[in-house]
Amino acid sequence: MTVTGRFAPSPSGPMHLGNARSALLAWLDARARGGRVVLRIEDLDRDRCRPEYAVAVRDDLRWLGLDWDAESTAQSRRDAVYEAALAGLRERGLVYECFCTRRDVAVASAPHGPGEEPRGCPRGCADLDPAERRRRVDAGERAALRVRLPAVLPAVDDRLHGLVVPSGDSGDMVVRRSDGLHAYHLAVVVDDAADGVTDVVRGDDLLASAPRQAALARLLDLPVPAYAHVPLLLGPDGARLAKRHGAISIAELRGSGIAPDMLVTALAGSAGLGADGGARPIDLVEGFALERIDRRPVTVRTDSSGLRFDAVNCG
Repeated sequence: MTVTGRFAPSPSGPMHLGNARSALLAWLDARARGGRVVLRIEDLDRDRCRPEYAVAVRDDLRWLGLDWDAESTAQSRRDAVYEAALAGLRERGLVYECFCTRRDVAVASAPHGPGEEPRGCPRGCADLDPAERRRRVDAGERAALRVRLPAVLPAVDDRLHGLVVPSGDSGDMVVRRSDGLHAYHLAVVVDDAADGVTDVVRGDDLLASAPRQAALARLLDLPVPAYAHVPLLLGPDGARLAKRHGAISIAELRGSGIAPDMLVTALAGSAGLGADGGARPIDLVEGFALERIDRRPVTVRTDSSGLRFDAVNCG
């Protein structure tokens, strides 16, 4: 089977260094194994995602030297596909309305570790009497849709972390939000299968989601890709690099005059890849093995000397 990797940016803002580093590692992993790369624009959130950001992401990737073999249909145009997946789950009695608010869920089941999300339904919506459920829907109460996950989720053999065994009851998964938008987990599972993705390389912040997504894929009778969760770039405060840490965007770095090969060299070096001088992504393919990257998270800072990447000692 041909290896097919993917890069799936969300166009809710300019691409930053953390996005670029994950894209580079995913691209190298696929290319080093003679594989394909698919670009998918994950624009489920219509309020935050903008077409101009999607255009900018493509420009930044090309500037960095990261090409792709195919671009799949953007998620904002795939509602019918997600509804069809939901219909199949409904027919099997696996979907129910959850009337809990986001605050209800957050207060009752705060995340327990990195990458984990609020779990389950705190008010027992799965066990509501059908007549009561119908009454609340008819009364106009907003409800999310949840899918009943197995009590025991499958373990996932991550290529970098080894066996990821879920702990405790994960709770049922939201597959459509109360505002009518399809949820990320449903969309990404359906889309990875549709795009023929065999290998998912993404940040450590999504590691805890892998068993839940694997469980959903099995419920939908879809293949489960191989997962590899790579270390994150962190801001100066030790949290995942994000817009709140300032504008460390690829577009601004391009505007500052940095050459793409020098930025690729810096990103590669932050993952423990030896790259002397200026290196294009294609120069790093030969001999690349994802399993040999430095698995420590890295703090990125900007100072008078430019960008600085410091590996974090995890003890």
